[in-house]
Amino acid sequence: MMAIDTAILIFAKAPIPGTVKTRLIPALGAAGAAMLHTALAERVITTACATGFDVVLCGAPDVSHGFFEDCADEFDVDLAEQCSSDNLGERMLHSLNEALAEWPRVLLVGADCAAFNKKHLLEAAAKLADNDVVITPADDGGYVLIGANKTRPTMFNNVDWGTDKVLAQQREALTACRFVWHEMPTLWDVDRPDDMARLKTLKPAFEFYWPT
Repeated sequence: MMAIDTAILIFAKAPIPGTVKTRLIPALGAAGAAMLHTALAERVITTACATGFDVVLCGAPDVSHGFFEDCADEFDVDLAEQCSSDNLGERMLHSLNEALAEWPRVLLVGADCAAFNKKHLLEAAAKLADNDVVITPADDGGYVLIGANKTRPTMFNNVDWGTDKVLAQQREALTACRFVWHEMPTLWDVDRPDDMARLKTLKPAFEFYWPT
């Protein structure tokens, strides 16, 4: 029953050069960084679809970019727009609330964690049977997945997004909400040039044209 009771939300930006993976532009150029963003998102979508869960691609600033429609057609995923807030926590809370009105369990992931595999996502969803929240830490001090079967309006309060304090502050927020949560093994995402070397070690191989 878990497959039909669970949804995976994938947060992704439109792959517009100069607006995505900006810390990788010195290494890849603006167009190359946008291409990498696209390749990472497609890998995450592929992994999410392999679980058998419902998958929703949540676009920003909206879903008008052709990338989103192409993904909907190729992967047979639903599309939704992130709300217009500049605050990531507010956007995540809005999307979780919308999804939990339809599915009892929801996982929310970013589009840049190529290290996800099917087993990890299935196990994260299973943890929501006995926990309010599940979270997957990232090795840079943030996290790459948060799942929930309930929310609180303050569950993302006082988190300095984009810093190495995110995970610690998120734990404090969950504690303040009196949530019971489980932490999955730490993974990594792709934000900086040093992260790209790990992409070359992935199996199955990560398909991307690497500039020389």
